[in-house]
Amino acid sequence: MFNWKQLGTGALLIGALALPQAFGADQAAAQARKDAAVLAMVLEPPGLDPTVAPAAAIGEITHINIFQGLIRILENGQVAPLLATSWTISPDQTEFTFKLKTGVKFHDGTDFDSADVKSSFEAYAGEKSTNKRKAVFTNIASIETPDAATVKLKLKKADPTFLFSLGENTAVITGPESRATNATNPVGTGPYKFGKWVKGDSVMLEAAPGSDVKLKSVTFRFISDPAAMVAALLAGDVDGVPIGLTGENVPQFEKDKRFTVTVGSTEGETMVSTNNKRPYLSDVRVRRALAHAIDRKAIIEGVNFGYGKPIGSHFPPHDPAYVDLTGKYPYDVAKAKALLKEAGAEKIELTLKLPPPAYARRSGELVAAMLADVGITAKIENLEWAQWLDVVFKNFNYDLTIISHVEPNDYVKYAEPNYYWQYDSAATQGFINTANSTLDPAVRTKALQDMQRQIAEDSVNVFLYNLPRITVAKAGLKGLWVNAPIFVNDLAALSWQ
Repeated sequence: MFNWKQLGTGALLIGALALPQAFGADQAAAQARKDAAVLAMVLEPPGLDPTVAPAAAIGEITHINIFQGLIRILENGQVAPLLATSWTISPDQTEFTFKLKTGVKFHDGTDFDSADVKSSFEAYAGEKSTNKRKAVFTNIASIETPDAATVKLKLKKADPTFLFSLGENTAVITGPESRATNATNPVGTGPYKFGKWVKGDSVMLEAAPGSDVKLKSVTFRFISDPAAMVAALLAGDVDGVPIGLTGENVPQFEKDKRFTVTVGSTEGETMVSTNNKRPYLSDVRVRRALAHAIDRKAIIEGVNFGYGKPIGSHFPPHDPAYVDLTGKYPYDVAKAKALLKEAGAEKIELTLKLPPPAYARRSGELVAAMLADVGITAKIENLEWAQWLDVVFKNFNYDLTIISHVEPNDYVKYAEPNYYWQYDSAATQGFINTANSTLDPAVRTKALQDMQRQIAEDSVNVFLYNLPRITVAKAGLKGLWVNAPIFVNDLAALSWQ
């Protein structure tokens, strides 16, 4: 094990260079004509239907592009019409009436109308639904479709985040004819339709008939190794990386006039996630010891070249309700050792199971070294993305992992005892219920702040930093988002200039 204290910002844990795969002649010719683009992503999604699986990578490809919802979320976080042209809300915010676009067709030629909205939302609330926002739809008491262009939703209880939730990828409208096969052959109403999926390599989308997009096709290439991603950009095989490069790459591309670089914010809370029901980790003293043992600033510098704002709870710093709790568990080796001794957990061994992203793998090495300093042996196991989803997220077979939770408002998971970190707190559940049901902004803010303090007090996870959105693209490619209130790549906005 290396000495993390000697790791400077110029000595990062970069994997061996992997050469980019060659493109076909047709794809290369399309790039040359500037009517196509190739974007790189770190993770390959397990499927292409965001309403049945939790991976954010699904929405990065399909949301807004293939699948559309009633609402869209803009780059500034505001909501705007999409398949709905307008809406009205009752004073108690429990009844929503949407007017829909007319003349819209799914990519298979079937018509979009209010019946599709009703069948979609009923499916997402159904007993067999695996929609990660299922609670949004089970809160709908009734759905009326007085005509093909009108939908009336009545909620069981008011939800101040309801409109925003309808703009997330979990609320896209799908047709009953194609719903069962959307994971492998997605059919939506968006400006792009599914082209092909070369497993292990790429997904290609094509402009849908009648759409006015600037690019005829966009290909998402999956490149998990950061050095290979840089090589692909420099070689011209990739036109842009919306998110996935780490901070050490910024100076190189900022100095190269062939590229543009932007650094924005995301909803991503990067953390050492902890299985709260595992031996030793069920003791809050051990979890607090972990928090004291890990130096956030050293991780931000060593892993991400200084990009990323420290956090002390599960909440993005740009949110008005954010509470700065970074001082609650200062880096303190002596304190960590004392807590472990008090808990009878000296010289313990834990698993640290890491997904593929560079920030996770690099952070893992640092975290393991820091935990060794307080007597904890963290056994690193590197997992592929599908493995991580199965072993860690689905089956809870882990002690520690490192992941960035990038969905907006995902603090709600702290009210779900069966979520993968297995945290069960009546107090936290009460705060979240209040925040998500009150119509009083002041009451909601207080509840959100109380929730942040409670999960920090319980040291549910070791909160590290807010994930930055570092975007690098060829200078002529315009339209990529700077900030990411949701993880999406709005391909209709892309153009070459």
